[in-house]
Amino acid sequence: MLYVVRHGQTEFNAVGRWQGQCDSSLTNIGRAQASQVAGILSRQGVNESAKIVSSPLGRATQTAQIIAENLGLVHPVTLDDRLREVGMGSWDGLTDAEIEANWPNARDRLGTNEWFFHSSDGESYDEMLARVREALGELILDLTVPKIVVCHGVTSRLLRGLHCGLSKREMLDLEVPQNAAFRLSLAGSIERLS
Repeated sequence: MLYVVRHGQTEFNAVGRWQGQCDSSLTNIGRAQASQVAGILSRQGVNESAKIVSSPLGRATQTAQIIAENLGLVHPVTLDDRLREVGMGSWDGLTDAEIEANWPNARDRLGTNEWFFHSSDGESYDEMLARVREALGELILDLTVPKIVVCHGVTSRLLRGLHCGLSKREMLDLEVPQNAAFRLSLAGSIERLS
């Protein structure tokens, strides 16, 4: 089985800053969410033999370490750069108001969550989709041991959307809770665990 988890709440999440590829530490709530997810996974039968593959960004690795410790995993956390969050270039770390003040109307008429890919110096949807597709292809090669993927909001949407063959719009509209896990079956289905 493959489980997809979004990192816990961060300091930036709490104040409405978009992180992209910059970072911010988990809050107390975020650490509690990571422990909660470990409990959810444990109740699904995930045990110490599972492997965790994480984005290298600090908020994801913090979440991965908490999950690993709570589950008593014997394997070290593996980092995969392809699982990092979308790079929004100059918009990384800013609030909606700051983006609008510096780039007026740049996000007008863009679909929900489509705007993540429209900073002039950020990552495009196609670039991110290619790296996430490559990572997913490797992740599902060997599932004899359960794997837990710890990543980010947009990354999680693309992983799950690719797995189910969803359209771009459907992918970007997927929910991204910080206190749940998603189980991806080899048959192409996804189950929310909370």
